[in-house]
Amino acid sequence: MPRTAAADRTTRTALRICPLCEATCGLTLTIDGADRVTGARGDRDDVFSAGFICPKGAAFGELDGDPDRLTRPLVRRGGQLEEASWAEAFDAVAAGLRPLIEEHGSDAVAVVLGNPNVHTMAGALYPPLLLGALRTRNIYSASTVDQMPKHVSSGLLFGDAFAIPVPDLDRTDHLLLIGANPLESNGSLCTAPDFPGRLKALRRRGGTLTVIDPRRTRTARLADRHVAVRPGTDALLLAALVQVLFAEDLVDLGGLDGHVEGVADVRAQTADFTPEAVAEACDVPAEEIRTIARELAAAPTAAVYGRVGSSTVEFGTLANWLVDVLNTLTGNLDRPGGAMFPLAATARAPRPAAPGKGFALGRWRSRVSGHPEAKGEFPVAALAEEIDTPGDGRVRAVIALAANPVLSAPDGDRLDRALEGVDFMVSVDPYLNETSRHAHVVLPPPRPSQVPHHDFAFNGFAIRNQARFTREVVPLPDDRPDECEILARLVLCVNGMHGVAGPADVDAMAIDMTLAKAVADPHSPVHGRSAQELAGQLTGRTGAERRLDLMLRLGPYGDGFGADSEGLSLEKLLAHPHGIDLGPLASRIPQILKTPSGKVELCPAPIAEDMPRLRGALDGRPEELVLVGRRHLRSNNSWMHNVPALRGGSNRCTLQVHPEDAARLGVVDGGKARVKGDGGELLVPVEVTDAVRAGVVSLPHGWGHDRPGTRLSVASEDAGANVNQLLDGTRLDPLSGTAVLNGFPVQVAPAG
Repeated sequence: MPRTAAADRTTRTALRICPLCEATCGLTLTIDGADRVTGARGDRDDVFSAGFICPKGAAFGELDGDPDRLTRPLVRRGGQLEEASWAEAFDAVAAGLRPLIEEHGSDAVAVVLGNPNVHTMAGALYPPLLLGALRTRNIYSASTVDQMPKHVSSGLLFGDAFAIPVPDLDRTDHLLLIGANPLESNGSLCTAPDFPGRLKALRRRGGTLTVIDPRRTRTARLADRHVAVRPGTDALLLAALVQVLFAEDLVDLGGLDGHVEGVADVRAQTADFTPEAVAEACDVPAEEIRTIARELAAAPTAAVYGRVGSSTVEFGTLANWLVDVLNTLTGNLDRPGGAMFPLAATARAPRPAAPGKGFALGRWRSRVSGHPEAKGEFPVAALAEEIDTPGDGRVRAVIALAANPVLSAPDGDRLDRALEGVDFMVSVDPYLNETSRHAHVVLPPPRPSQVPHHDFAFNGFAIRNQARFTREVVPLPDDRPDECEILARLVLCVNGMHGVAGPADVDAMAIDMTLAKAVADPHSPVHGRSAQELAGQLTGRTGAERRLDLMLRLGPYGDGFGADSEGLSLEKLLAHPHGIDLGPLASRIPQILKTPSGKVELCPAPIAEDMPRLRGALDGRPEELVLVGRRHLRSNNSWMHNVPALRGGSNRCTLQVHPEDAARLGVVDGGKARVKGDGGELLVPVEVTDAVRAGVVSLPHGWGHDRPGTRLSVASEDAGANVNQLLDGTRLDPLSGTAVLNGFPVQVAPAG
C-alpha cells in the first residue's frame, strides 16, 4: 500500500532559547515535518528558566511561520521594491554605498540599530565590525528611547557604561522598583526568567516589595506598598530619599568603605531636596517618603531598581544615578541581596583592579542641533534633522539594522518624509514595515528557528551567572544566507571588499584581531602563545560559532585553550543542552571599576552640573495632564503586532483615563478622544480605568501600523496610534539624549 503524506510526516522536539524578550527563557519546540514549528513550551530542565514561559514564547511557532515574513531580498527598481536574488541585492548595496562614501565621507552614512539586534547572535557579533569598517559618527539606536540614562550614569559612577548593577532578586530582603513593571515587561536591564515568580518568592520569605509608579500595574498590585508618584518627578523623589539617609544618619557604606569617593558632595547636592520640599511636586506625602527611606536603610539587604519609566523622563540620567546612589549609601551595592554586577561567560576575563580611563560625554556633537554624543551615539530623535537639513555633512544614506524608528522615535512623520528623500537606504529586516518600506534594498534574515542562539548582551545583566547555547532547529534552504552571513557581507560592501572577500574572511579577521590582543596581554591565559596555533584549535561549524568558542575560552570561566581542563568552551556548552549554571552573582568591586580614581565616583562632574536643573523643578507648577506609556506582556515595542496570538485582550492601543479626568474632560469609555502634544495630535479609543492616577493618561508605545506600502496584514487590521507622534523631538534628557516619552503634557478632548 502506498504511503500517504501524513504517514511521511514526522514530529520531533528541539531546544531553543527564546529570543523575544530579555528573560531569555529556555523553550522546547515541537517541529512538524522538516521545518514547521507547531508548539512551544518551557524547558523544565533549563538551568536558568526552569520551565517558565510567557505568551510571547508560547507564540514562537506562529511568529516563526508568519506568512508576511520576507524570504527573498527586495531591490528598488523604477521606484518599486521587487524581489531579487541575494547576489543582485548585495551588488546593489555595494553600488549604492561605496560611491557615496568615497564622495561624501563616512559621516554621510547613518547607522540605526534597533532593539531586536540584542536578541540575536548576529546582532551582537557583526554591528561592531560594521561600525569599525564604516567609521561614521552618525550612530543611532533604540537606547535613546529606552536605556541610555542607565549607561551614562553607570559610566560616570563606575567608569564603564556596561557595568550595570542588577537586583539580586533571589537573595534580597527588600526591593524598591521605580518606573518598572516586570510582570508585563519580563524585566529590562535585568535578565530574570519568571520575574513574577521571583517577586512572589520574595514576599513568601518575608521580604518587602515597594513599587513607585503612576499606574496601578500588575506589578504594583503585587506590592506591599504602591506609591502613585506624579510622572516625571522620579529624580525628585529619589533625591529626597537620599536626603533622609543623610539627615537621619542612616548612611552606611558597609563593605564599600574605602572604595567610594564623593559622599560628602552627594550630601551637599541633595540637601535642598527634603521630603517637604518635594512632596507637592511628587504628590507623595513627606512622611511616606521618610518611611520608604527608613525601611530601605533598615532592611538586612535591599536593592533599588529603576527602568523605562524613570529613564524616559526629563531627568532620566539623574534618576538612574540616584538609584545607585541609594544602593551605595545603604551598603547594598555589590553585596549579596543588593545590587550586583553579573559576569557573563563571554565577557572579558577579570583583570587586576586598577584605575581606568573613565567615561566621557560629548566627545563630538551632532551637525544640526549640536547634541553631545553619549556612548558614541546621537539621539535617535535627531536623525530626521540630520537627513533633511541641507548643508555639508548631511546624512545621505541610512543602514537600518532591525530598526523601525518611524514608529519608535519622536515625530515619525518627519522621519518618514526624511527617509523618503535619502540617496540610498538598506534595511536588514524580516518585514516590510513603516521604516523598511523606504529602503532601496531590504535584506531579510531567516526565521528564528533557523538561526543559532547565545545571549551575549543579556547575560551581562542576568541575575545568575550561566551560559547556554542552542543551534538552529530548522535547516536553511541551500540558497538562503543566515543572518551572520548577511551582516558579514554588509561589512564587505561598506569597506569596498564586496566581490573580493567573503563572509569567512570577516570572521577570520575578527578572530585574528582578538587573538593578537590576547597573546600580547600579560593577564591573558594565552599570553605569549601563537595566535595562529590557537585559531587552529577553535571549534564550530560556522564563523560565528568559532567566534563564540573563542570568547568562551578566553572568558572568565574559559578553559584558556587547555589552561583549565574544567573551563568553558563551545564543545562543553554543546554537551550541556540545557545550559551550565555558573553560580550566584559575586562581589566584583574594586576589580570592575574603571574610573580614573579606581573608586566609585559617587558625584561625577556632569551630574553635579545638571543638579541645578533638578532644583528648578522644585518650584515648577505641575502640568494639568501628562501622558505616560505602558508595556504589554504580549508585545515588545513595534515588532510583534503581526502575530494573531499576541493581539487582542489587554494588548490594545487605548488611552487609559482616570474616571475623574474622564468626567472633567467629557470623554467616555469606548468612545474616541483627540490627544494633542508638541508634535501633533491623535484620535484614539478611550479606556476609563482607575488603574491610572488622576492627572495622567496612558497610551502604549510601538503602534501606528497604518502607513501605506507595508506588508503587515495582521498589524494593519488594528493599526493603533503612534504615541510618539505627539512629540516633536525637542524634549530630551540633556545628559543622555534620551527622548522624554513619559510625563510630557498633553491636551485631551472628546473626538467629536
